[in-house]
Amino acid sequence: MKRARVIISGRVQGVFFRAYTKEEAQRLGLKGWVRNLPDGRVEALFEGEPSAVDEMIKWCQKGSPTSVVTKVEVLEEPFKGDLNEFVIRY
Repeated sequence: MKRARVIISGRVQGVFFRAYTKEEAQRLGLKGWVRNLPDGRVEALFEGEPSAVDEMIKWCQKGSPTSVVTKVEVLEEPFKGDLNEFVIRY
């Protein structure tokens, strides 16, 4: 199992990025969360099968239909298994 924290930069707020991220993460069977950061970036935590986490990271590089992603930072973390679902944090 794999866990990754991802920071996405670009035009990623106000373009339904979090909603699309949640939909894609649930489709891939991932657990975790996504939230807007005060500086205009989006942060997400993904946990699940390594191939699904990798696919989600790849998805983040493109993002939602109207987003413009300029940078994706990935920080791998030790798998914890402490997440029950995928949610949008406010």
